[in-house]
Amino acid sequence: FPSHDSKDILLSLSVVMTIGFAAVILLLMKPIDDSEIERILVVTAHPDDCDFGAAGTIAQWSAKGIKVSYCICTNGDQGGEDLSVPREEMPKIRQHEQRQAGLAVGVTDITFLNYRDGWLVPTIELRKDIVRQIRITKPDRMLIQSPERNWERLFASHPDHMAAGEAAIQAVYPDSRNPFAFEDLLKDEGLQPWRVKEVWVMSSQTPDHYVDITSTFDKKMQALHSHVSQTAHNENLEKMVREWGERNAAINNLPTGSVAEVFKIVNTN
Repeated sequence: FPSHDSKDILLSLSVVMTIGFAAVILLLMKPIDDSEIERILVVTAHPDDCDFGAAGTIAQWSAKGIKVSYCICTNGDQGGEDLSVPREEMPKIRQHEQRQAGLAVGVTDITFLNYRDGWLVPTIELRKDIVRQIRITKPDRMLIQSPERNWERLFASHPDHMAAGEAAIQAVYPDSRNPFAFEDLLKDEGLQPWRVKEVWVMSSQTPDHYVDITSTFDKKMQALHSHVSQTAHNENLEKMVREWGERNAAINNLPTGSVAEVFKIVNTN
């Protein structure tokens, strides 16, 4: 055999180990099959966020018999286009709209945390409230917003979205599984620690998974049209949403006319 310098041998071993480790990581990041998922918790900042980002996917989950629950962090009182609507009325309006939108995709379990719209930050209080919902609903998978700013899609990076995403991922790890995090949830409310297996992230700059929602696009639009205070003024809503979805589909080599939603998958088990 040809002689090798010991540094070359060590470098070769390092490369092999790195490639092997990367392969393991890729394997771990594959989504868990939906057949193994019983419950999903969706955490977003505002009413309508989950419908813009994932209603087609959520409709498919519900159709498969998966129990989907929503946790909406703010009351949505900064939303809407009609200046004549009193701001104190907007939370009630938006909660009603979200419940109607939920029915369109098979979701009835909806919790509103009622934080002030536009003021959301990833506080310890918000983390605790999300941990509570995790321990109540016991999700195998969670769907959250990206805590990172997406410079390619700035409007997806509303400060409330990033705050909700950051608080949610902190609630997943380390808090919800740790019996010593927010001990009163266990001692006073009897909420046992819970380990979420997987998180799907909306509006990520680096999505690595798509869902073909061509068959449920009509349900997505039904959900979005339920948010009358937010969408009724937009005559081009369906065209806009379809174009987003067709772009996602084209990037992932789906047939022309297909519509897709995209996510980043994070293994959190």
